[in-house]
Amino acid sequence: MDELTKKSLKINACKVRKGIIEGVFNAKSGHPGGSLSIADTITYLYFNLMNVDPKNPDWEKRDRFVLSKGHTVPALYSALALKGFFPTEELKTLRHIGSHLQGHPSITTVGIDMSSGSLGQGISAACGMALAGKIKKENFKVYTILGDGEIQEGQVWEACMFASHNNLDNLIAIVDNNGLQIDGNIEDVCSPYPIKEKFEAFNWKVIEMNAHCFDDMERAFNEALNSDRPVAIIQKSVKGKGVSFMENQVSWHGVAPNAEQYQQAMQELDAQLKELEG
Repeated sequence: MDELTKKSLKINACKVRKGIIEGVFNAKSGHPGGSLSIADTITYLYFNLMNVDPKNPDWEKRDRFVLSKGHTVPALYSALALKGFFPTEELKTLRHIGSHLQGHPSITTVGIDMSSGSLGQGISAACGMALAGKIKKENFKVYTILGDGEIQEGQVWEACMFASHNNLDNLIAIVDNNGLQIDGNIEDVCSPYPIKEKFEAFNWKVIEMNAHCFDDMERAFNEALNSDRPVAIIQKSVKGKGVSFMENQVSWHGVAPNAEQYQQAMQELDAQLKELEG
């Protein structure tokens, strides 16, 4: 990846993180930790990889994206706003009555391809989209992001079996492996490990990547795009990445920052943005 592209992605990822904090703070509720851990991936997808058009959001040939871990939708909203699907000012209306930015993705919101939030179901919808693409002989790709706690759900593995059986080589699932879920460490709650071997057992191609390194992301997705079977990208990430006091803290799940914490988070992100733009 050339340095100019990488710099642009880093700047956009920082702006996506600011949008996450802005939305969750104004909502007084939400899930900043898991949203921040996927911010770089969401940025890479929408600003470097996926074929989408904000001026034509229902374009039939567009790539599809399903946020299976739907509670982290502040990251998706922030990226969609930055991409131009709707004004960034609307991020402040997150979870407000009358706002189209609900607490979980809704297909009624411009740019959202599938409603989600009930964990385990998003990947099934992504399988359906991928199968439809193959039946229609379309070349679009379907991407979905799952949580590592989410893959404790049995429906995930039913979907994996379905994807392999139907040779959905146009499907790329990203598992956000930050190691934490609402009840604590995933290994203590109900360990999904070994994740790699589980997907391989369902005949998926498995790629591992660093969720916060765009060079590694480029390598992983280039490999995924050339697969002849469904792909699972297991990304090692940091919950709360980018905001010092949120990093690796399980408590930032379902909790919004107070005014003082909001100021600190935004100051940290502004400093990062200034350094990147400087």
